[in-house]
Amino acid sequence: MNRKDLQQLANLRLREAQALYRARQYSGAYYLAGYAVECALKACIAKNSKRHDFPDKKRVIESYTHDLEKLALLANLEESRLLLAQEDPIFQDNWASIVRWSEESRYRIIEKQACNEFLNAIMERHHGLMPWIKQLW
Repeated sequence: MNRKDLQQLANLRLREAQALYRARQYSGAYYLAGYAVECALKACIAKNSKRHDFPDKKRVIESYTHDLEKLALLANLEESRLLLAQEDPIFQDNWASIVRWSEESRYRIIEKQACNEFLNAIMERHHGLMPWIKQLW
């Protein structure tokens, strides 16, 4: 799987999350939206991989995680995120909301309001996580 595949998967999973939300399937929408962010962050990691370089084993192993905060660090996005968070407290709040997601959310029941807030934190045009990631992937 390469960067382009991960970008496409991130966009697809986000569209699927929106469709599930419209169908009132909030738990599935929440899970897939978080997975979309995971794929987007992994696309950023792939961007930093050099075509002919032998990859660092530790970095490769660490990339096989669902921890969004760890993935952002591995993608070298921390400095950019901190700068943006200083300028934009809404973005910072959105980030704090999103990094609480985990793959374990697939076992949770998510209510409409929580799902709506989560999707907005991801997709909101000026303060959302996905528009920021897409500038960097």
